[in-house]
Amino acid sequence: QVQLVESGGGLVQPGGSLRLSCAASGFAVDDYAIGWFRQAPGKEREGVSCISTSGDSTFYTDTVKGRFTISRDNAKNTVYLQMNSLKPEDTAIYLCAKPRGWTCGSSWWSGIGFGSWGQGTQVTVSS
Repeated sequence: QVQLVESGGGLVQPGGSLRLSCAASGFAVDDYAIGWFRQAPGKEREGVSCISTSGDSTFYTDTVKGRFTISRDNAKNTVYLQMNSLKPEDTAIYLCAKPRGWTCGSSWWSGIGFGSWGQGTQVTVSS
């Protein structure tokens, strides 16, 4: 059974950092791309980042480029999202997801191609 479990969220001051983890079970993360998404109260879900099966290709939404880094540790079957220089507008529930195929896809940011989702971890950026 495919399962994705996010962790690492919390309360952080503006300018701070967090590293989110997405631990997978029921499949090998190196066989699939993995995406990170977020949803803030009253807003639509937003694609944050996606990493290819090899890890050679990574994609980011414009608002996090240069601040967030996605990576994977295949030995631990885990994908990470390192978030630096956090801003209050980064506050959201962060979710990881596995695509129905095995690539990020050209519209990864929409989340439409992703069929398995974790429950999410709350990130709050506030002073």
